[in-house]
Amino acid sequence: MTVRLVLSYLALALLVLLGLEIPLGYLYARGEQSRFSQGVERDASMLAEIAEENIETGDLSALPTLARDYAEDNTGARVVIVDRTGHLLADSAGTTTPGAPLAGEPDIAAALRNRSTVTTRTGADGTDVLAVTMPGSSGTTVRGALRVTHPLTRVTDREHRIWAVLALAGACVLAAVALVAFTLARWITRPLRTLERATTQLAAGRLDNPPDADSGPPELRRLAAAFTHTATRLQHLLQAQHGFASEASHQLKTPLTSLRLRLENFEPHLDPRAHPSLEETIGEVERLSRMVHGLLTLARLENTATTLEPVDADAVLAERAAMWEPLAAEQYVTVTVTGPAAGRVWAIPGALEQIVDNLVANALRVSPPGTTVTLARAPGADLHVMDQGPGLPEADRERAFDRFWRASDSHHDGTGLGLPIVRHLVHASGGRITLRAAPGGGLDAHVRLRPAGRERHSRTTATSAADLEW
Repeated sequence: MTVRLVLSYLALALLVLLGLEIPLGYLYARGEQSRFSQGVERDASMLAEIAEENIETGDLSALPTLARDYAEDNTGARVVIVDRTGHLLADSAGTTTPGAPLAGEPDIAAALRNRSTVTTRTGADGTDVLAVTMPGSSGTTVRGALRVTHPLTRVTDREHRIWAVLALAGACVLAAVALVAFTLARWITRPLRTLERATTQLAAGRLDNPPDADSGPPELRRLAAAFTHTATRLQHLLQAQHGFASEASHQLKTPLTSLRLRLENFEPHLDPRAHPSLEETIGEVERLSRMVHGLLTLARLENTATTLEPVDADAVLAERAAMWEPLAAEQYVTVTVTGPAAGRVWAIPGALEQIVDNLVANALRVSPPGTTVTLARAPGADLHVMDQGPGLPEADRERAFDRFWRASDSHHDGTGLGLPIVRHLVHASGGRITLRAAPGGGLDAHVRLRPAGRERHSRTTATSAADLEW
């Protein structure tokens, strides 16, 4: 933002400078040209009067001296004098033969008709020259004509110098503006920079360095102070929430275990007709215990900062498939691992094992006997856990990651916390998870993690109640 502010100030200053310096330089150039032209016209008029007097008195020998003296006093100038018939009387350059007829040249012809001309032409050396031709006359009597030519290099050199001075002045102004703009922009953006660092820290689950609320514009100081107050209160609320979830879950585990034991001790003393109800009650107590355990797991995950590590996905899949095979065999379900090797992926320690275990457990709950649960690997560190159960409608797949949510037609004793835990672990590992319909029916849980081979560094991931959403 500092760079953008400085560039905006410089752009505005440049526009102002261009709006001032270009017209100023243009006016100066026009003024130089006008002054130069007027000076040459004045000189030509004076020389024409002197030449006319010499021609009138018959003192033609003084004309070459007059032309040479003027040319010597004005570097690059040339003076040509002709009589009333247009024949050359004097040439300061000495390149034209005396007596040569010049009446055919337009400016000489106009001067012999008692009209002065001021033109710009290209000289013999290819440079632009100013030519002023004046009649040597008394009243209406024309006794000759005089042409004075001056190279325009002196004018253009002055114009170039003034443009260079204007450019240098503009550069100095821009440098001063850049220095002032940089200082001002740093002062303005200092609270924003500290606010950015504080936001990054808060997203990581902590706020070690609150934003600077003592410098910068008043609006940004107020913003930094409001952010610090909000972040502090949010941290307190999150800590209270995590503490409550952890404490409540921990405190509930012991009474639930005791309740289950007491209910099991009632069995010998109850009427056999009450045994089904007792078993259902014990089952609900077990489900409540698993729910409490899931809440405790989520609370611990949400309040823990972990560092990503490279994990061998193929080894984890093979190990977890071997672990689940005996339980799956009891349900007459097969667990297989397919696809090319996935290689190493980034994940928090132990996360991939929990992800696979939760997804396989969910798949086994809905898999009919004689079906297969497939752990499929795909290029790009993509993992799929597919079952051949009834699947989920699209609307239910979108809600499946909500806590405590279970399908309306669900008949199993799940807690509705398995998939939220899986999503939390996947996101904390820098990946994403989606549910889709499996080919041939059933559900496909697609987990995409980042291949460890593409990055050479690990990163610290801190999770909070506001998980990163994909």
